[in-house]
Amino acid sequence: MTEDSAVVEREKAAGAGAKSSETFSKEDYRRAYEDMLLIRRFEEKAGQLYGMGLIGGFCHLYIGQEAVVVGAQMAMQEGDQVITGYRDHGHMLATGMEPKGVMAELTGRSSGYSKGKGGSMHMFSVEKNFFGGHGIVGAQVSLGTGIAFSNRYRENGAVCLTYFGDGAANQGQVYESFNMAKLWSLPVVYMIENNKYGMGTSVARASSNTNLSQRGASFEIPGEQVDGMAVETVRAAVGRALAHARAGKGPYILEMLTYRYRGHSMSDPAKYRTRDEVNEYRQKHDPIDHVREILLSKHKVPEDDIKAIDKRVREEINAAAEFAQSEPEPDPAELWTDVVR
Repeated sequence: MTEDSAVVEREKAAGAGAKSSETFSKEDYRRAYEDMLLIRRFEEKAGQLYGMGLIGGFCHLYIGQEAVVVGAQMAMQEGDQVITGYRDHGHMLATGMEPKGVMAELTGRSSGYSKGKGGSMHMFSVEKNFFGGHGIVGAQVSLGTGIAFSNRYRENGAVCLTYFGDGAANQGQVYESFNMAKLWSLPVVYMIENNKYGMGTSVARASSNTNLSQRGASFEIPGEQVDGMAVETVRAAVGRALAHARAGKGPYILEMLTYRYRGHSMSDPAKYRTRDEVNEYRQKHDPIDHVREILLSKHKVPEDDIKAIDKRVREEINAAAEFAQSEPEPDPAELWTDVVR
């Protein structure tokens, strides 16, 4: 797919959800701005700590994709669940998990959400209905489908948002899950975060059909492409998909057209794309700048109010980083807890 055709697709997706901004209030924009900024600053700080050697293992940052999880979370109801892959810190924070607990897990401390034993890719929160990041590409799709089966069995009215990327969209277990979800009309929304590159391979090189929203066509699962850089458009699309699944009509696929500014992981220099491409998205499609401009120009929010939000978020993230460095590491005996033998 050429850059021009990608922009056309993005504009079509934006047009499809353009009316959503009419019901997106000033307070909605303010909340979205703060939530997205929290994720952005958290990820920037995590990148710094990784560079200092304070975070071990793998670390996949979510910078640039913040509107997807924030918009989706704004559309969800209490009891709905989230499961995702390894680019997961943003999802955790969007569900309301505390930055201190997430950062402490990244640094391997006992106060982390998995007691310092899971790291970046394996954190969970039963209280927030967050069922983890998962390191095996596409594995969470089958698990999310299983959660949806549990919802149907219990008749609890909940829907599972199951996230995966454009790279995982070519995994076989994804289509087995699609078939089962449609066959049993399971309440699941499959969220494909298409950030244009699966590790270092562009979608055009890896997929014969780059419209990933239609991957469920042979199973008669409806799907649509969404501008994943516009939080109001995301909320509207996810709201429609959740209503579809909650009404007993089965699964729905949303392809979120988004972009990551950093490499695939901290070890990826991202030489497979041009600096101009990255700058294009940063300057013209940044989800946080988009909301900031609306708050300033349309809703006349004073610049000082925006700066106050920025200051508060930075202070919260700095406190989380300090907490994550000062907390104790797990006791060696912790190796044997939570293990089925």
